[in-house]
This record gives sequence, C-alpha cells and structure tokens, in this order.
Amino acid sequence: MIFNAIVKLIAEHNDCDVSEITMDTTFQSLSIDSLDTVELLMNLEDVINRQIELDQKVSTVGDLVRLVEAKCQE
Repeated sequence: MIFNAIVKLIAEHNDCDVSEITMDTTFQSLSIDSLDTVELLMNLEDVINRQIELDQKVSTVGDLVRLVEAKCQE
C-alpha cells in the first residue's frame, strides 16, 4: 500500500508512468531533489493520515518506503 501510494505521488509529480518506478529507482534518476522529497512526504502524510519525520537520507523509492513503514510501526 505504501509503495503504491508513493509511486502514484511520484508519477503525478513527474508526469511519468507508474511502471517506470521500482523500489530501486533513485530520486536522482527521477530528477527529485530534497525539496521535492519533502513535498512528496507532506503529500504522503495526507494520504496515510500520519506525520512522518524525514530523519535520515533517502536516495531510492525503497528507502522512502522502508522509512515510512518503520514510522507507521512506531
């Protein structure tokens, strides 16, 4: 669920197809910078109705998925 939500938000932001995005896709390859990542996280918080603090560096979609899943477990 979290992966799909993140992929959907990225695809909408970058105007790309969801099939192009995998867990190993880097934000750099998607031309997503740190400000875009923060915006993505804020939009994701609205989707999952939970506040998430970006307290570590994330460089791939998988990194962000694991971070969000861990925060949801707390």
